[in-house]
Amino acid sequence: MELKYLKLVKTIADEGNISKSAGRLFLTQSALSHQLKDFEERIGIKVFIRSRNDWKLTKEGQEVYEMACQVIDRIDEGMSRITKIQTGSRGMIKLGTECYSFYHGLPAFIQKMNVLYPEIDINLNIESGQPVSLQLLNKELDMCIVTTPLSNDQITNYELFSDELFALMSSENELADKEYLEPTDFLDQHLIIHSYPIETVSVHKHFLKMNQVNPMKITAVPMTEVAIELIEANMGIACYSKWALKNFKLSESLKFVPLGKNGLRRTHNLSIRTEDQNKQYIQDFIENIREDTLLTSFNTGARI
Repeated sequence: MELKYLKLVKTIADEGNISKSAGRLFLTQSALSHQLKDFEERIGIKVFIRSRNDWKLTKEGQEVYEMACQVIDRIDEGMSRITKIQTGSRGMIKLGTECYSFYHGLPAFIQKMNVLYPEIDINLNIESGQPVSLQLLNKELDMCIVTTPLSNDQITNYELFSDELFALMSSENELADKEYLEPTDFLDQHLIIHSYPIETVSVHKHFLKMNQVNPMKITAVPMTEVAIELIEANMGIACYSKWALKNFKLSESLKFVPLGKNGLRRTHNLSIRTEDQNKQYIQDFIENIREDTLLTSFNTGARI
């Protein structure tokens, strides 16, 4: 049974005559009469008792009318919900990350999101001096990627993926032949980091701080290419996940050394304001970033 026939029956019954019904349905009276006759022939019942100015439903027609009302109301309700979902699917997301290395994967993911969800405007916040938790609460960011879940009742965390940190050093470094590094091995080393504050640097947060170890010297080198050249010249060491360097050509004179006997793994989390978690466009972003194949490749810890 086609929807147009149900709309036809409902409109004629509501209006009570053919002229008003034809106007509402944008049909000529002749076309309306033809469609009604075609419908009655298809279902094998008479729907209306016709008079010049008053069309009344038969008993069978009343059943058709009630069915039409239910079906059309359900469709209207469904379309209303779809409209609300579509409206909720539009929005802007200001995204930041505590760990600079994740920027290697984000642009490709954002580009894919722009194709799949053009109604979501994603802005990547490259650098900021404030802690990301404060930026979230101040609404300077809408979500951020962190290596430690943010502990705040106004923030909700979603686990994304895990990876392993290694110390990258020249084969001429005195530590290069060690099976793994202890925190105290950093006491006499020049540690190269991407940027300050040191509290956001993973090796400090998850390895050195808890053992109260401070390297002999710490230098921030924002450009990874420059940091690698310094390391190759045995002028310092740095700590990276291997996937973060997959786009760089590394000399055979460089070595990756694990941190700790069991290695140093960390878990990346996506943190958002709890008040935003039911917004459709936020959920669309979360579902896609958790399923993204790029994250799966990070999680494998494949060697460079």
